[in-house]
Amino acid sequence: MKKLSLLDLGFFVAESQASPKHVGGLLMFKRPAKAPASFAKSLYREYLGFTEVAPPFNRVITFSLTAMPQWRDAEIDLTQHIFYHKLPRGANDREALYAFVAALHEPMLDRSRPLWELHVIDGLSEGRFAFYQKMHHAYADGVTMARWTAEGLADSADELDLTPVWTLKHGGHGAKRRLGPKRKEEMLQAVWKELSGGSLRLLGISRLAAMLFLESVKLTKNAIALPFVSSAKTPLTGQVTSGRQFTTAGVSMERVNRIRERTRSTINHVALTCLDGALRRYLADQGVELKRPITIQMPVNLRKEGEKTAGNKIGIIQVELSAPTEDPYVRLRNIGFSLRNVRTMIDSVAAEAIESYTLITGLVAQIAEMLGLSNTLPPMGNTLVSNVPGPKSHLYVKGARMEEMHPISTLPPSNLLNITLFSYAGDLYFGLIATDELPNLALLGAYVQDACTELEQSVSDAHAAC
Repeated sequence: MKKLSLLDLGFFVAESQASPKHVGGLLMFKRPAKAPASFAKSLYREYLGFTEVAPPFNRVITFSLTAMPQWRDAEIDLTQHIFYHKLPRGANDREALYAFVAALHEPMLDRSRPLWELHVIDGLSEGRFAFYQKMHHAYADGVTMARWTAEGLADSADELDLTPVWTLKHGGHGAKRRLGPKRKEEMLQAVWKELSGGSLRLLGISRLAAMLFLESVKLTKNAIALPFVSSAKTPLTGQVTSGRQFTTAGVSMERVNRIRERTRSTINHVALTCLDGALRRYLADQGVELKRPITIQMPVNLRKEGEKTAGNKIGIIQVELSAPTEDPYVRLRNIGFSLRNVRTMIDSVAAEAIESYTLITGLVAQIAEMLGLSNTLPPMGNTLVSNVPGPKSHLYVKGARMEEMHPISTLPPSNLLNITLFSYAGDLYFGLIATDELPNLALLGAYVQDACTELEQSVSDAHAAC
């Protein structure tokens, strides 16, 4: 038996049919030279033979009226977790693939068995195939999932042995049945009981509360953005509903690094500047002109350097992006200033305090969503943006090179859009997942590409003028 952490438990408390709490990844491969058209289907069949399943991929959850839920090992039938699909000719381009994956991402995972799936998607154009993998967020956070994915693939095309991720030993979890209202109430009480203990946690919360108070009375600026006071109602926020759409954008790390070197910025600074410009342009299309900065929810990794524990060890804080400006270079500077202040704040507070802050604000937002109030109450932020570092070199499966790797996240309460940054093999990808109520998500993806080009030009002009 293994006890759940508070953050892991929170994903079960928050889950509903309209807002499942699993995350996914789209892995796109090119068949090896001279490989038969049946390559992907043969790979699927071979995967079904790896029946020795290691934790957390063989675990479900048990509940108790007197203690926190715990994980237990369970028997597993791989035919309920590994699936094969073939897209038909004429409906096998990138747009069709994204729509197909969005549909796979919609439903909750079945809690009567371990919470993960692997879908082999065949029939893509130009000899390509894809994996869509789906895993409950209670198993692990994005950083851990990216590491697990890499461990299940090969570093070279010459390595032909398969090492499926579910056969490797990990510390982790699993899950069981859907929670009713009474069970959720009991679990919420357990969360509050856990939050009330620990002197280090309480000291950190007190320090963080003082920072938020100073920010609220305008004695500090950008120490941390306040929750639930983000910009006016926009199409990006509201009651989360079922139905998903997915798209991506990408830019080479060579271009990103060129901007970084000229401006002494980080990847986060550059990526968020592109997103800020794209989001403002997208909202303007919807008739929304924001007069204040966009506020994002931003997960931060609370692990110490070198720590490789499983489960979730993240905090989510609110960050203001840039004040309205038409100059991408000014936008970059504003965002850099905001992020540096936030980093200083995080480093001055115990990780336990950030974790508790995340749980408390998350519970408030979740209660609003459970009561159907997300369309009327202010959201914690306009959207959630996370950054997950990925492998720096190409990975392979049985000689097939993985050309692209795209994250597909979950939607937090009151947010109809979630954006995940992911770096892989010299490219930075933007994975955008949204409800199908958000108008034309693909257009936002195109605007991200445009905003990166505009930032590149603005920085070049500023550099030439110096």
